[in-house]
Amino acid sequence: MKPFEIHRATKCRAKLRLGMSGAAGSGKTYSALLIAEGLGGRIGMIDTEHGSGDLYADLLPDGYDVLRLEPPFTPGRYIEAIHALEAAGAQTIIIDSLSHAWNGEGGSLDRHGKIADRSGNSWQAWRQVTPEHNALVEAILQSPCHVIATMRAKTEYVQEKDERTGRQIVRKIGLAPVMRDGIEYEFTIFMELDSQHLAHVGKDRTRLFDGQIIRPEIQTGRELLAWLDSGAQEPVRTGLPEAQRASLRQAIEQAPGIDDLYKAFAHAYRAANALQDLAALDEFTHAKDDRKAVLEAQHEGEQPAHA
Repeated sequence: MKPFEIHRATKCRAKLRLGMSGAAGSGKTYSALLIAEGLGGRIGMIDTEHGSGDLYADLLPDGYDVLRLEPPFTPGRYIEAIHALEAAGAQTIIIDSLSHAWNGEGGSLDRHGKIADRSGNSWQAWRQVTPEHNALVEAILQSPCHVIATMRAKTEYVQEKDERTGRQIVRKIGLAPVMRDGIEYEFTIFMELDSQHLAHVGKDRTRLFDGQIIRPEIQTGRELLAWLDSGAQEPVRTGLPEAQRASLRQAIEQAPGIDDLYKAFAHAYRAANALQDLAALDEFTHAKDDRKAVLEAQHEGEQPAHA
């Protein structure tokens, strides 16, 4: 067992991990683009909203790139999209929106339901789906780019009194993000946007906007960048040692079942992500897809023929 390592706490330079949730019309995409512009550099957007990512093409002076992600919205396809934008030279990646990876076609809830229907075991289905979801979270956390992820919020309407007119009005509010419970804890900052395009900053490890209500703008990104760039330079990371890489790949290639495959893949993915070894990540992903195809074909062959 590896011994514990104790070190003096040191603030190092970091990349932004920003989560934004809000109901339809709260300005998630618009706000994300403004903050990304303040961060500087090339911007790439993963658009799952049927081409809405192109609607703001004239917003930023230097524009931005769009990768349109179509169904199925599996965590694996999100990971591939993240890597594609990294390889294309993006310095900030906007995921618009992350909610489809959870409740969209092919997302984690959809996959869980289909697996549970086939097996009759909901718990067993989560054992297969959870590693896929965790791998996506790891891809976001370990990306060498800034990452801004928007999420839809569950919508509710409330009736309240207008202070100016005294009349009762109906107002739309956003509640919890449409994503797995606790997703807020994975981000450096988490903002909840309302119908007035104002953001309540409920979590902020930078402490720049903690507990405040702000209007996200380009200057917000600039202030965040200044904080992220302050501190010590992170140590240079090398890739996975060849022996470890081969061992992790072999575990994927020889996985006896789907559950074992996703456990092996999640383990390999975390190891490669920790060192930002993109070549190993690509290798593990292809090995996982190949082994999955073999296991699914074997499973289909074992199914009893229908009369």
